[in-house]
Amino acid sequence: MLEPTLALQTAIRAALIASPAVTALVPADHIRSGSTRPDKTPTIIMSGGQTILHGHDYAAQRAAWVYLDLHVWTLNEGEQRAKEIAFAVTQALDMPMTIQGGLCDHFEVTGCVYPRDPDPAYGHGVLSVEALIRWVI
Repeated sequence: MLEPTLALQTAIRAALIASPAVTALVPADHIRSGSTRPDKTPTIIMSGGQTILHGHDYAAQRAAWVYLDLHVWTLNEGEQRAKEIAFAVTQALDMPMTIQGGLCDHFEVTGCVYPRDPDPAYGHGVLSVEALIRWVI
């Protein structure tokens, strides 16, 4: 299995590019991981990964809580378009998550905020997600 945040990013990206509602608003090649304001918009950038290891059981099974932020960016389309994309993302992720090499026992979008960017031409939304992932080593 990949490191848990990378495994979750991979699963989220797969779910988003499989969603016609999301790809109608954001090209698939604009859905990626990273940490900066994008050079191409609209885009969805996964960042801020955190893994909290939750221990193991007698069968060499490991578990971790994983937290990620998904940043939605638009340019010259306003905050309303960022909200529209964020809602499509929330709907696309409202399903069980499939993790390669592991199991996802819990997954949800826990919140969304729309911070103002210093450049008013940018629309920005941040969706926070959490997952409980298990794997065997």
